[in-house]
Amino acid sequence: MRLSRATAILAVVTGLLALPLPAAADTWSVVEVDGGYKITLTLDEPLPVRNAVPELAVDGESLGYATESADGHTLTLLTDDPRAAGAQSVEVAWNGVVESAAQARSRAVYTPPAEPQPSTIPTDPGVPGPFPVTETDYDLGSQAIALEGLGGRLGELKARVYAPSGATGRRPLVLFLHGRHSACYDAATRRTSNNAWPCPAPQIPIDSYTGYKGPADALASHGYVVVSVSANAVNAFDANFSEDRGALARGEVVMRHLDLINEAEKGKGDPRLVSLFAGRVDLDNVGLMGHSRGGEGVAKAVLMNAGRARPYGIRAVLPLAPTDFARASLPGIPTLTILPYCDGDVSNQQGQHFYDDSLYAVPGDTAFRSVQMVMGTDHNFFNTEWTPGVATAPASDDWSNNNDPVCGNQAPSRLSAGEQYAVGTALMAGFFRLVQGQETALLPLFDGSNKTVASAGRAVVYSVAQAPASSRIDVDTFSGSTISTVSGGATGVVCASMLDRSPQSGLPSCATRLTTSQAPSWTPATYLPNATATSLMRFAWTDTTGKLTVTLPERNISKAEYLTFRVARDETIPAAQPLDLTLTLVDGRDRSVSVPVSSLSTALEALPGLASPLPKTWLRTVRLPLSGLSGLDKKDVKEVSLTGASPTGGVYLADLSFTRYRVGEETIATLPQVSVGDVTVVEGNETSTAVIPLTLSRVSDRPVTVSVQALQSGTNPVITSLAASVTIPAGSTGGTFTVPVTGNTVKATAAQSYQVVAGVSAGATIGDGFARLVVTDDD
Repeated sequence: MRLSRATAILAVVTGLLALPLPAAADTWSVVEVDGGYKITLTLDEPLPVRNAVPELAVDGESLGYATESADGHTLTLLTDDPRAAGAQSVEVAWNGVVESAAQARSRAVYTPPAEPQPSTIPTDPGVPGPFPVTETDYDLGSQAIALEGLGGRLGELKARVYAPSGATGRRPLVLFLHGRHSACYDAATRRTSNNAWPCPAPQIPIDSYTGYKGPADALASHGYVVVSVSANAVNAFDANFSEDRGALARGEVVMRHLDLINEAEKGKGDPRLVSLFAGRVDLDNVGLMGHSRGGEGVAKAVLMNAGRARPYGIRAVLPLAPTDFARASLPGIPTLTILPYCDGDVSNQQGQHFYDDSLYAVPGDTAFRSVQMVMGTDHNFFNTEWTPGVATAPASDDWSNNNDPVCGNQAPSRLSAGEQYAVGTALMAGFFRLVQGQETALLPLFDGSNKTVASAGRAVVYSVAQAPASSRIDVDTFSGSTISTVSGGATGVVCASMLDRSPQSGLPSCATRLTTSQAPSWTPATYLPNATATSLMRFAWTDTTGKLTVTLPERNISKAEYLTFRVARDETIPAAQPLDLTLTLVDGRDRSVSVPVSSLSTALEALPGLASPLPKTWLRTVRLPLSGLSGLDKKDVKEVSLTGASPTGGVYLADLSFTRYRVGEETIATLPQVSVGDVTVVEGNETSTAVIPLTLSRVSDRPVTVSVQALQSGTNPVITSLAASVTIPAGSTGGTFTVPVTGNTVKATAAQSYQVVAGVSAGATIGDGFARLVVTDDD
């Protein structure tokens, strides 16, 4: 058994001298147990309530996700990793990074590149509309709903309603769901807690659901009914009583509120709700916004709704700084994912997967989707109740390194809390008005043209977007393969994931020098760490003959408005090194037009930062307006190429297409859903297999492919972590995932239970994505 130095010193002096005790310090131990090691870290202060999942790091290297005690003071991890045996330090890690005091004191100097001022559009969604707004709360009790996702524990049904006064008829409905924050606090001592619900006296609830007044007022003043709901019970219980860190429970909260509103709209149910909603809301025109773990919660609600026989008309979903622990794709529904560049909580910006995983998930996808990187913004300040200085309860800036030259609170590029709230208001209100209200004048805020509005102030927002399939011609998606050729002094390879996590894909890893917090497209998911993540082209050149060429599968591009692709600077290229490409189009008569990529976009410039989790390698949009081309036959364009314009260089490329940007429509409810089933097997004395069933909600007319992973856990496991891609043939109702089980003759005290998780599907969406493989002992 190895003890921390603080513990050892205390053991020596106890009982010898009556010395004043120093302030409590974190203590840790590593104890050998059957088949491995038990690592325990006891904190002098409770673990901060974050949306990310805590990990334990030995000597600076994360060994895995930790189990939290109810009081937040103790973290434990069972592992067979041999690095535990020689531990010199044990610390908390978040998203693979130890946020040490030394990092917090870093004073690195960085001068960001000059950014051109984006142009504004006249329709400003941050400006109030013609309707006065009334605010009304409803509270049906702190234990009004039993949540299956929390093992039947009870949660509240409480919300604030923002309604337009004087607006007639049934109005579009938008529902907001906050993320994981402390559930309770003591108003006298200012201490918070997150381990019990209802709040034990004298503590009272933290009203996180009231923190979105800005976007709620902006929408309601334009005729929308906004309902912002409370999920404190989920926050209090999701660490210890949830299979999926609360995603299902949060989805249940959303669906229960929609059910209540639907009944009240018809004049039924609780009189308090009837007075608010009877004849006033349109359940066929619903939008959902979820912040942080709430983002994953509303994504789950979209999928739960799609699996119903009579779904509500959820037309738009907005995950804000979201978690995505289980890689749920969202094809067939207009989606905006907002990523704060200075997110100090979900610092790996795993919500990028909501965009990437849905791009080509189903043929003929009808939906528009966008993802935005909002520079200078943190995780918390989109909610005033999570913002110090304006919150009623204790709150903090989740970016803790105040001296950071890019994201510290004194950095010139960091937005103030008020500035962040304003740009968040404009983007949230603008997206729902675009999709639910069909206000197409707002499309330039989200389609990659990087336009802005006056109410967003000085905020820099980079937008990436994909139009519905009917509005684009995909040239090369680089999604697992390529039709491009590479010539001259260049190399090109399709890669996926990072850290060699996805060998089953048959593709090499993309990132070679990045941490998981620096690579949003490839950061491994908590419950699907080895699922293949975001394949694309890694293109490098050693001289200006280096060229990537693609012959167009469809030569008539006359109806397209732009040639677009995503690109990011390869992390092996120094930030100061000049980098440029030449984009060339060639028609059937060999007439050509060439344009420097640097004249179209700043995407080849390095994003700011010097140390993990910055800078980010994040693919930005390049758009060539086809209206500016002359002398080229747009009905007969045969070739597109990218050539190295700088002497050397390297980039990541994705999603080369000709496109017209349209909002499209929701069709996610028409897709089949795939679910994974529980299985119990006997261990045996030799190697055997467990066959995990995958079932479809209905027969599909095309193959369905799903990523599945069994997760090893505990000591003396009889399985190893295994990831696979399973294809269910067209016309079939299901498939199987086979997990080897290594039997033995050692008597165990109890059956072993392992998580099996399904996600990242193509041709379908995920229904019940979590199951258990239980192995009973026969010795």
